[in-house]
Amino acid sequence: MTQQPASPTFRILRPGVRWDDLVLPAEQVAALEALAGQVRHRTTVHEHWGFAAGMSRGLGITALFSGGPGTGKAMAAEVIARDLQVDLYRIDLAAVVSKYLGETEKNLRQLFAAAECSGAVLFFDEADALFGRRSEVTDSHDRYANLEVTCLLQQMEAYRGLAILATNRKQALDPAFVRRLRFVIDFLRPGQRDRRSIWQKVFPAQAPVDELNWERLARFDLAGGDIQRIALNAAFLAAQAGSKITLPLVLTALRAEYRKLGRKVPES
Repeated sequence: MTQQPASPTFRILRPGVRWDDLVLPAEQVAALEALAGQVRHRTTVHEHWGFAAGMSRGLGITALFSGGPGTGKAMAAEVIARDLQVDLYRIDLAAVVSKYLGETEKNLRQLFAAAECSGAVLFFDEADALFGRRSEVTDSHDRYANLEVTCLLQQMEAYRGLAILATNRKQALDPAFVRRLRFVIDFLRPGQRDRRSIWQKVFPAQAPVDELNWERLARFDLAGGDIQRIALNAAFLAAQAGSKITLPLVLTALRAEYRKLGRKVPES
């Protein structure tokens, strides 16, 4: 993998997660596999089979991952990058977007130029930072915000790798913008069956885990990211106590997570 200098607008990740680590409905997994397959076979289809000649907007493969926090969008991007054996550039769009005219487009061009030689997967985390500015055109600032979104899409379509946008606000996107994306994949909160699988996968094999009641834990309405934080905090509680990771410690961490989220703990 190509070494690139660090940037305040993105972090370079060497993904360590695999397809087996994903806990998603079969439909979403199939869409992600199709996305990775298009990147892998793009040379065959575009160049050897001649499809590139009829594509006027660029040969880039673009995707939108839509869903609430902790539903697996970032992990899915990591899995695809590992599968393709490339780095993942996790981009903070809030750091790219500027209030000064012309600066956002300049930052975007520099970002794509830096990534072009590596073929990395570009993951624009919290893309709402840009989409939230797109609005009805009532003045010059609104028109300019819309131009920034258009600039981003043009850069994505011209990029020779895979570019992924992640958003919690799919409904705020212009339908015309969404139509130009190659893939749109929705990430939903996991049901009880999937939550059980996430709980069983979240603890590393070498972690000293006591017997946990998976069915009881799966009844708590949590996203995958919430479960990961709870498992990690429970592990620290166990390390501090010099014990195994027990169910009472997991429930203690779970209560703390509920309070942090501003939700009432279902003590029953």
